[in-house]
Amino acid sequence: MKQRTVYCGLVNESMVGTTATVCGWVRTKRDMGGVVFIDLGDREGVLQVVFDARNLSENDFKTADALHNQAVICVTGKICIRDEETYNDKIPTGTVELKATEIELLSDAAPLPFPLEDNLSVREDLRLQYRYLDLRRPVMVNNLKFRHKVQKAAQDYLDDDGFIYVETPELCKSTPEGARDYLVPSRVHPGTFYALPQSPQVYKQLLMVGGIDKYYQVARCFRDEDLRADRQPEFTQVDMEMSFKSQEEILVHLEKLFKSIFKQVLGIDFKEPFPRMTWHEAMDKYGCDKPDIRFDLPIVDVTDIAKKCSFSVFKNATKSGGIVRAINVKGQSDFTRSTIEDLTEKAQKLGAKGMAWIAYRPDGEIYSILTKYFSKEEMQELLDKVEAKPGDFILFSADKFDVVCRVLCGLRLTIGDMLGLRKKDDFKFLIVTDFPQFEWSEEQGRFLAMHHPFTMPYEEDIQYLFSDPARVRAQAYDVVLNGIELGSGSIRIHRQDIQQKMFEALGFNDEQIEQKFGFMVGAFKYGTPPHGGFAFGLDRLVMLMLGADSLREVIAFPKNKEAACMMTDAPSEVDIKQLEELSLIGAFMPEGEKDGSGAKKKKVQIDVDNVAMLANLHLSPEKSKKMAEDMKSIVEFADELSSVDTEGVPVTAHVVPMKNVFREDVVSSEKFTRDELLANAKTKTDEYIYVPKTFE
Repeated sequence: MKQRTVYCGLVNESMVGTTATVCGWVRTKRDMGGVVFIDLGDREGVLQVVFDARNLSENDFKTADALHNQAVICVTGKICIRDEETYNDKIPTGTVELKATEIELLSDAAPLPFPLEDNLSVREDLRLQYRYLDLRRPVMVNNLKFRHKVQKAAQDYLDDDGFIYVETPELCKSTPEGARDYLVPSRVHPGTFYALPQSPQVYKQLLMVGGIDKYYQVARCFRDEDLRADRQPEFTQVDMEMSFKSQEEILVHLEKLFKSIFKQVLGIDFKEPFPRMTWHEAMDKYGCDKPDIRFDLPIVDVTDIAKKCSFSVFKNATKSGGIVRAINVKGQSDFTRSTIEDLTEKAQKLGAKGMAWIAYRPDGEIYSILTKYFSKEEMQELLDKVEAKPGDFILFSADKFDVVCRVLCGLRLTIGDMLGLRKKDDFKFLIVTDFPQFEWSEEQGRFLAMHHPFTMPYEEDIQYLFSDPARVRAQAYDVVLNGIELGSGSIRIHRQDIQQKMFEALGFNDEQIEQKFGFMVGAFKYGTPPHGGFAFGLDRLVMLMLGADSLREVIAFPKNKEAACMMTDAPSEVDIKQLEELSLIGAFMPEGEKDGSGAKKKKVQIDVDNVAMLANLHLSPEKSKKMAEDMKSIVEFADELSSVDTEGVPVTAHVVPMKNVFREDVVSSEKFTRDELLANAKTKTDEYIYVPKTFE
């Protein structure tokens, strides 16, 4: 193979007249009889290559003429200007072409499972199964190149700001951090496990104890949790920690970091400071702690007014300690009945019992069932509270605080989508601060750390750690972009006395503290600087900047929605020997499921429903279950018989002469319908004659 001199997509008019060697994949092929046109592609783009029989050896032209789509070739030739009528303004190389003089077929290609074009709809599972082919599509190549630029921009900024890149271990101690750990069994220490890191949290704090002062890392993290469009079991975050910094200093640093990334990668220059709001303000105004502020539609509390009306839904909610809140959708009083029904259904899926609403007609008419339950004065007070004008549509939710927040947040986003208010290229950052230190767990019946046990509370709130935990605010903060949490951080606890109180408030006893965090508590005895940090999801940031719909579009080899790799078939069963080496054979295979050699018995699975269908049998669910058990027993007994050592046992046989007897069937030429054929049957089930059991 000749040495490549230029990428296909980088050829330009300045190279006209020179000889070049390019390598790549055959994207398209057009045979014009004596002249073959190839679109040759690589990661940088596409170049038209012309194979003219007059300029090539006979063998080389035959090679070009026989090329298959996606074959890999190396071509040498002269760069020329295309004829003007053949210019292609859709690609950067559209004015030039390579007139080939030599070709080498490096690798042929089998027929493809799907076309490698950007604008065709292909099932995602098929794309993930053949991900190495999917990556050849220009959009995927560009996504990964864009991701590289974003990561480099972040690293450049942090490098220039005096941060030191330090790698931390990926085989860690399992500690409670919210999500489930991925565990790795130890062969050297049987019965013990490492955990893959959910984040480098512990290590980056210990780096501050070690005097590193400003650390960062592009870290791989692992969390065993339910997946969604913006979540993967393994993901990448840009992680950082700083010593001797206040919360305000860290927030200023983060704002500069994200502004630098956007300016360097997208050319977007944010002039204004990022807006900020506290957690309580976000929950009250938008119903969630990561609001999308690309559009308004604030939530308004109308509980005081709703208390006065006779509408039972509102009265019952307020009497039980709940709230009533509303959203005024400006200028949408003409929502259709089907739109209102869709919104009501959405509200119910989010946990509401229904959705009350008012259509404030342009002519001043108030169209709503609520007019029966509000006096004229109360209705006007309600409309004034939500700043309603003729032409507006107001919707309500009445329930407990968390339900109302969830319902109205979801409806707000749905309406934003309906009205086209959430444009992907409109980037709006928000910093959310003052998160609660604790959140109540109904499942465990106690308060848990909302972030982690090392988050520093505000000094004035420390007095409430035991008397009123719900009142304690954490020095914790999130950076939100377009309604997506990019990342979170906090000021850490550096004082031993406060850390001890925090553990006690979370219900940890001395033994649990020593078991889970002993190494960290021990390190804090030797002089710990005040410190804080932050981490943001690189995958999420790239997804948002590109306007992609899923993280899977910006990760080279992602897992699917079931946390499985379609390409490699991971996770998968492993060899019995590997389990033995890890001392896991007993844990994964109970004694009853192992044969004499320790190998796992093959499970007997019988599709009784299919057998019944083939035999035209009608089985009740009870009989189907019983038959499955009986057939399983028969197969297992046959397996046991096959394992009996019959070496040296003489073969015995008892053969009775048999003769096949055939009866000639006489079929009437008259045609009958199915119902007519079954007319005389005493019992029928579906389309079969039911034959009662007559013998055992």
